[in-house]
Formats: sequence, C-alpha cells, structure tokens
Amino acid sequence: MNIKPLADRVLVLPAPAEEKVGGIIIPDTAKEKPQRGKIVATGKGTKDEEMILKEGDTVLYGKYAGTELEFGGTKYMMMRQSDVLAVVEE
Repeated sequence: MNIKPLADRVLVLPAPAEEKVGGIIIPDTAKEKPQRGKIVATGKGTKDEEMILKEGDTVLYGKYAGTELEFGGTKYMMMRQSDVLAVVEE
C-alpha cells in the first residue's frame, strides 16, 4: 500500500454493494453506497485525539462520510476517525 493517511484520517476499503435482492438483480445506478468497510491504513492521530482504530478493523460509517478515492483500479474512502460510527466485532 502506497497511501499513508495523515493525522486522524483512515483509509477504508468499502464492502461490495449487494448485487441481488430476493432474486432481483439490482442495476449499478440503483445500488446504495455501502456503509461498511475494512480499514486498510491509518494516520498517527493528533496531539488532541489518539488514533484508536487500527488496520483490519471492520467499521460502519455515515452515508455521506469521507471522500471517494481511486488508486490502482480500487475504490477507497478517506475519512476522519470521527466519521466512523462503530467498529464491528465478529
């Protein structure tokens, strides 16, 4: 990975959107953005806010959180730690 987030930012690989619902195939234009993903890189935090998230965490985030990035043909989300709503423990 060549992307290193700064300060309190995290790089999230979004989970894939659902392709079918009850046997009905959903076209790309009607798919909802996923609100779940896996953290692939984190910053070091700030002097006021310690980084509590770590690489490999599965997280939930707001529908309009972060900024979409494309790197190496893969789409990522860059967001602040405070945009993450919860860590999913499986």
